[in-house]
Amino acid sequence: MKLTCIVIDDDIYAVNGIKSYINKLANFHLIKSYTDPLEALNEVTAGDNVDIIFIDVDMPVISGLELSKSIRHKADKLIFTTSHSKYAYEAFELNASAYLLKPYTFARFAETINRLFPLSPALPHVNIKQEDDYFFVRNKNQKNSLIKVRYADIVVIESLQNYVRIFTLSETIVSYIALSEIKIILKDHQNFAQAHRSFIIAKNYIEKVEGNTLRMINDLTINIGNSYRESIQEYIKEKTIKTNRS
Repeated sequence: MKLTCIVIDDDIYAVNGIKSYINKLANFHLIKSYTDPLEALNEVTAGDNVDIIFIDVDMPVISGLELSKSIRHKADKLIFTTSHSKYAYEAFELNASAYLLKPYTFARFAETINRLFPLSPALPHVNIKQEDDYFFVRNKNQKNSLIKVRYADIVVIESLQNYVRIFTLSETIVSYIALSEIKIILKDHQNFAQAHRSFIIAKNYIEKVEGNTLRMINDLTINIGNSYRESIQEYIKEKTIKTNRS
C-alpha cells in the first residue's frame, strides 16, 4: 500500500526538496506537484482524494491558507510548509495535520510522517530507504538556495543562536536550522561527535590535540566542553599508538 501525495509550492526549489524527501520513503507515491496555486485549485478539486497534501502558505494570487479551505476535504492529511511561524495558529484553525517550518530536515520530515501514520494493521509504517551520503540545506550566503552537503566533507558544525555554520573542506555554509536537528541527521554516522554545546566535529578531521583544545584540519580551534570531555578523550585514547617505555 502506497501513500499518495500532492505538493503545492510556488518555489520550485522547495518542490524539488519535498520530492527528494518523498523519494526516500519506500511506500510513498507523488501524484503531482504544482507551482501555480490556481492550477492546483482547479485540478485538485476535480481530482481523486489523496493521503497527503503538502502546501506552502505564502503564495501569489491565492495563499495556501485560502487554498486549503477549498481542497482540505481532498486529503486525509494536510501539511503546511512555510518559512513563517506566524501562520501556525491559522493553519491549525484550518484543521492542518502538521506544520513544517522551512528549512526542515529529512529527519523532521520523516518524524512528522511517522507521527501522522503510526504503525497499525491497516497501514504499514513508513519505511525510510537507505540514506544517501549527503543532505540538502538552504545556504543563507547564496540567497537561500539549496546546497548539497556531503557527510564526508563536513569538518565542523557550529551553532549560532537560530542558525548553524557548517564548515566543509571547501566552503562555509550558513543555514537557519537548529543544531538539535543536525544531530538527528548525523546520529547514525559514528564519525561525528559533539565536542562542545555549540560544536559538532568530524573526528577524522582532528589535526592536533592541545590539552583540552582540538585543532581541526581547517585550523579551527575548539575547546572541549566539560560534558563532552570524557567521550572525546576516550576516542583520542583509542586512536593513540601505545609505545613501550624503556
